[in-house]
Amino acid sequence: MFHKEGFKIIFIALVIVIGLSLLANVFIDNTTLRGGIIISLIILLLLILQFFRNPKRNFLVQPDTILSSVDGKVVVIEEVFEPEYFNDKRLQVSVFMSPINVHVTRYPVGGKVVFSKYHPGKFLVAWHPKSSEENERTTVVVNNKSFGDVLFRQIAGAMAKRIVNYAEVNQQVEQASDSGFIKFGSRVDIFLPLDANIKVALNQKVKGGISIIAEK
Repeated sequence: MFHKEGFKIIFIALVIVIGLSLLANVFIDNTTLRGGIIISLIILLLLILQFFRNPKRNFLVQPDTILSSVDGKVVVIEEVFEPEYFNDKRLQVSVFMSPINVHVTRYPVGGKVVFSKYHPGKFLVAWHPKSSEENERTTVVVNNKSFGDVLFRQIAGAMAKRIVNYAEVNQQVEQASDSGFIKFGSRVDIFLPLDANIKVALNQKVKGGISIIAEK
């Protein structure tokens, strides 16, 4: 199963791979060279397909937990000052996604969307300290009965050229449901209340909509 954000790119890539393979078959006499080109094109197509995959998962709504928004590795767990929405201190948990991770973004909690904003910006590597402030990003805040306002931020990486965000203010959303997509590399920051009980560790691998980031 593939995410809808990848349909156009997958179709274009498929047409290009087929077209170039046919041209190589017609105009290149060297069997080794022709085979190498066709194999390289197939590998490229397979990489694109795996990037836009959207595997079927059995999500379990857990109202008193905060779930990871994305697949990846936990790279930050720290108390920080959040200036855009809260203007006070929060616990930040950041998950870095490599190009081979599933890049679907999911709501970490269910509730009402109270804030949703897109910021154009740079394309620094996702682990750069300034990426959360200077890169292209979106900020979404969901008001949840158990945790209050929970903020999560999609951050583009060096390869990402488009962030897709489906969240709209006043929209009621379900935990683990699809909130967007980041194309080609990125990270997601989640900002939690200071009294949240963090359930992950640095460098731990997590799955979007499955792994528990924090509990009450």
